[in-house]
Amino acid sequence: MDDVDYTSEQLMDDAPEPLGKEAGFPPLRTIPLHLSHYNHAGEAHMVDVGAKEATRREAVAAAFVELSDEVLAALPQNPKGNPLEVARFAGIQAAKKTSDLIPMCHQLALSFVDIKAQVVEGGVAIEATAATVAGTGVEMEAMVAATVAALTVYDMTKALDKGIRIREVVLLRKSGGKSGEYRRSC
Repeated sequence: MDDVDYTSEQLMDDAPEPLGKEAGFPPLRTIPLHLSHYNHAGEAHMVDVGAKEATRREAVAAAFVELSDEVLAALPQNPKGNPLEVARFAGIQAAKKTSDLIPMCHQLALSFVDIKAQVVEGGVAIEATAATVAGTGVEMEAMVAATVAALTVYDMTKALDKGIRIREVVLLRKSGGKSGEYRRSC
């Protein structure tokens, strides 16, 4: 199956409300988008990475869990256990299960996963790193790990505050593969 190139304008023309032009969003730049998970008929498919060179690939993603001062102060006394440690384990497990959650992700033999969860002003900062030697990247594994770690902090603290917010789940950087290095600019 062949890949399809779309422009951002074409995607917005077909977008369901409220994403279309009528929603009042500023116009997107008309740039070619290469969507490798779609063929010319517009059908989703898993990309064949069998011919790609296996190289070391690493990705780092982050998430932020916004917590009130009261919840932050209560973290050490959580009756369920240490929320940051449980979040670390949950993020590691999630990275290993990414292909079960995201339909077009390849199942990867991860060589490394690490989750850092740190109390900072206003909440918990989470950073997830995933690495492999494969023909495809580990961005989704890092993103899923950061997201699930953040959800776990929420789960461990929701009894204290239902207004907890998970924000800014982002890819910070990636390396390896044909597209090379990426580093998110602030």
